Amino acid sequence: MAQTATFTKLLDIREKDKTDAQLAYRRSVEKFEEVAEKIYQLLRKKEDAEQSYDSYLQQFIPLEKIKEQLAYIEVLNQRILALQLELQRARHDMNQKQEKLSSAHVEVKKFEKIIEIRQQSEKALQEKRDKESMDEMSIRQYRSFKSR
Repeated sequence: MAQTATFTKLLDIREKDKTDAQLAYRRSVEKFEEVAEKIYQLLRKKEDAEQSYDSYLQQFIPLEKIKEQLAYIEVLNQRILALQLELQRARHDMNQKQEKLSSAHVEVKKFEKIIEIRQQSEKALQEKRDKESMDEMSIRQYRSFKSR
């Protein structure tokens, strides 16, 4: 029974690790989604800016206005590139956290299985002892009855 208690304590530790891994994974997913949303918004701004640029080219707009629009599009491109790097890092972090979560989940399952096997073994051993005890009591009763 002491062995099972030890494994139960270890299981509690592994479950805490699993909970921590779940929390870290959720945070990394939120970070990834946040960066992805920023990129999406910038891409929409860039698309709008490019449409404005195209419409400026169709009209008689001062050259300075067209240059400003091109510069704005270039700034958006640079910000998008920077965010893409951040998104890659966030995705990598999220994947690492997911691997840790999977590993923690497997560890918890291992300990649950070990505990289950130990409990079944202890139960079988106790049943065997009970049967031996009952056999011993029956033999004593038989001898005491026979000796009368």
